[in-house]
Amino acid sequence: MKCLVMSVKAGFGHHSTGQAIIDYLEEKGVECRMLDTFEYINPKLCETISDGYLFSTKYMPDVYGKAYNIFDKHDKSYDKHSPIAVLSKLVSRKIKDYIDNFAPDVVIGTHSYAALLMTYLKESGHIKCPTFGIVTDFTVHPFWESTDIDYYITPDKLLNNQMNKKGIPTEKILPVGIPIKKSFSYKVSKEDARNTLGIENKFTILMMMGSMGFGNMTKYIEHIDELNTDFQILCVCGNNVKTLKDIKERQWKKDMYAYGFVNNVDVLMDASDIIITKPGGLTTSELLAKKLPAVIMNPIPGQEDRNMEFLVNSGAAVMATETFPIDEAIYELMNNPWRLELLKKSVEHIGKPDSTEKFCEFILDMIK
Repeated sequence: MKCLVMSVKAGFGHHSTGQAIIDYLEEKGVECRMLDTFEYINPKLCETISDGYLFSTKYMPDVYGKAYNIFDKHDKSYDKHSPIAVLSKLVSRKIKDYIDNFAPDVVIGTHSYAALLMTYLKESGHIKCPTFGIVTDFTVHPFWESTDIDYYITPDKLLNNQMNKKGIPTEKILPVGIPIKKSFSYKVSKEDARNTLGIENKFTILMMMGSMGFGNMTKYIEHIDELNTDFQILCVCGNNVKTLKDIKERQWKKDMYAYGFVNNVDVLMDASDIIITKPGGLTTSELLAKKLPAVIMNPIPGQEDRNMEFLVNSGAAVMATETFPIDEAIYELMNNPWRLELLKKSVEHIGKPDSTEKFCEFILDMIK
């Protein structure tokens, strides 16, 4: 059996989701390949798109958000004559030889644009096998309405209405959750996780703001460091070297552990009681799987706004704002056990730690 995962390098979540699927299927003896569609078509184009996405979301988030909202208003079902559809049809011709040579038994798209290409490759007869598209946020991105594939993987059945508005019938929707790495599918005790990290066994707050370390993390820590409560902070700065250096050089009242880019987010989550984070789709799936209550802040306008709305409206997170700052949010949760318990119950209800297994077993059963 052969599996092709088609992705797009816009952020890191799409590739990570694809890799989680590949890891599971390869353990089952499936031959898998990851194809970055833009990288294959034109490496320079891929780099431009990736850099442009990171630049716009970090330095021009409002512009990015407005563009997202414009495209998001288009809820018409599959339209093969739309401008984006026509462009995708032309681009799909450039990768048909790759598809023909590999001859996959299943094709999975981790981005709406990849699913658009899959739609035309299927129509032209170059993809003859089952096709799956993965919605990697807790909202339905623009352009899914322009796709026509066999199945759509969504984070939760609560998104079925959004999918239906996009013209996607319920019978094509598999709300098993966004596929995540195996290490997030189970949870170890806080004490064991803290022993692994070499930190004290006490109330722990994890702060993560994406791989680029978005926002003024030092300022946020200054606020919560003043709280008259005993706890420790784990701060993951990602690739933000400047912030990491600043946090490490300062003197803090609370026990502070600052990290750069890490590969043990699963352990850090297991060790924590609360996470402060921006609501990226993959991070949201991981924290829900780990049953970790969240304080959400600094969403990138667009899909992360929607992720935040989903979490808050589902009772799985609180939102820090200018008028309800981060220190007040943490104070409320630490001093009102019932409030924190409500978050935990909602997180446990929505989280899908077995998302990858359910999705991949569905594929294996179908092919068999």
